[in-house]
Amino acid sequence: MGYLVLNKLEQHEMTEGVKLRLISGDQMTMAFFHLAPGAVIPEHAHPNEQMGTVLKGSILLTIGGEEKTVAAGIVYRVPSNVPHSGRCLGVSSEVLEIFSPPREDLLQKFKIKKQP
Repeated sequence: MGYLVLNKLEQHEMTEGVKLRLISGDQMTMAFFHLAPGAVIPEHAHPNEQMGTVLKGSILLTIGGEEKTVAAGIVYRVPSNVPHSGRCLGVSSEVLEIFSPPREDLLQKFKIKKQP
């Protein structure tokens, strides 16, 4: 068990205009995304269930072909293996997402160790 300071975590560039900070435990991964104006997260799918919310700004989110503008305060869920993508609308956006089980692919890519 421990405490971390978010802005002291290393920030990684996922794709152009998309930066993230990752924290992972044994059963879940938490990801804090910063999206520059117009930044795109290309369509992808993964076996992890995903839930998220926009903390600042807004994004155009497509889940399983259904498109919706998601602004601060709206929570969304992406079921396992469902294709999804996102695009930052207007000013920069900040998004918090939780994945279960942990996103081993991202943890390995960015060499993130699980928190004790």
